[in-house]
Amino acid sequence: MGKLHIRASAAFGISLVAALGLSTAVPAAGAERAGPPGSTNYPSIVGHRGSAGLSPENTVAGFEQARDLGADLFEVDVQLSSDGEIFLFHDATGARTTNVAEVFPERAGDPITSFTSAELSLLDAGSYFGPSFAGEPIPDLRDAALVTTPKTGINIEIKSPENSPGVEAKLAEALGEKRYWQRLIARDQLVVSSFDEASLRAFHDLMPHIPVLLISSVPDDAALASLSQWADGLVTNYRLLDPADVARVQATGLTLDVYTVNSVEAMTEMTVLGVDSIITDFPGVLSALQRGVDPLPENNGIEVSTVVADPPGNDVQPENGEYVLLTNTGSAPVDVSGYVLQDAVINRLVVGSGYVLSPGGQLRVYTGPGTNTADRFYNNRTTAVLNNNGDSIAVFSPEGRFVDLYAY
Repeated sequence: MGKLHIRASAAFGISLVAALGLSTAVPAAGAERAGPPGSTNYPSIVGHRGSAGLSPENTVAGFEQARDLGADLFEVDVQLSSDGEIFLFHDATGARTTNVAEVFPERAGDPITSFTSAELSLLDAGSYFGPSFAGEPIPDLRDAALVTTPKTGINIEIKSPENSPGVEAKLAEALGEKRYWQRLIARDQLVVSSFDEASLRAFHDLMPHIPVLLISSVPDDAALASLSQWADGLVTNYRLLDPADVARVQATGLTLDVYTVNSVEAMTEMTVLGVDSIITDFPGVLSALQRGVDPLPENNGIEVSTVVADPPGNDVQPENGEYVLLTNTGSAPVDVSGYVLQDAVINRLVVGSGYVLSPGGQLRVYTGPGTNTADRFYNNRTTAVLNNNGDSIAVFSPEGRFVDLYAY
């Protein structure tokens, strides 16, 4: 299937602010969802770790952005600090998304669960994304609950429970304590998920009235029948989904959700297949698509045509390593100097100055070293950025326009 873009006039935009701090324009309240041609059901929109393509993951800023962009749920990851407190964080260490190397230089590679809650409170979980998010703290469950509304709930993922012994009981205790959790439960706006079946089942045994979702490949019919006896749904990688499995899963009474869907084409395909929820780093794009308006209104013709993530030889070999191919599909020249190409974990490639693409013109943006030419720009990085197993690339202009979104 070829790459799909839907072009229409709409007052719906997403923009970067100075120095890669991201902000969003909020869609009009009460906008009706329309859905792409061929669809009959409109999946719930789940903002992955908040709105992880446009703001720092697992932060209040990200949760608020997902809510404001139309997510039905935002997903968070729970772990336990060394003193037994729940905090919201995805990675096994703080190296990628916090300033742990500055605050605790001798512990930068230590497990995030080896830090006390007081130590975690000293970390900045926003600056890695951009300076406008500097000072965003690592949140706790209450912080997430306060972002919810009657239209926006939470998917709580139990992350790596082997690193947080007792997290299931701690989570059950927390969810049973406060009225705001009871309100979410009563409105069917709270689900708990995990890759770890034993952990998820342990939580279910403690709180059987809260829906639970197993994150897994789609198993055979016997395993699905067994799962349906206690779980409420299955969450699977959309890239590995056999279309026939949608009906097969749903026939057991389980819901089927897919992750992490970061292109208009894939969002459309999953909607037409009839999945129950779509988890995405860009909930605003999916919300716009469902409302029948342009999901990328600020596209100026610059699109990602292809990604060569696994070239023969070293991915960052001089002159011929991995690259992203940009194409001007429009009718006017576009200066792409300073354009930012961002992957799902916020690695970024930046186009150098002096690159103007004529209509039909192309530019290869390389990760590694090489000799810059009219149709090639090299970022001179020493390690690979592009994921050989598939990823997504979001393209932003230096002024902050969200230009394109591509999955490979």
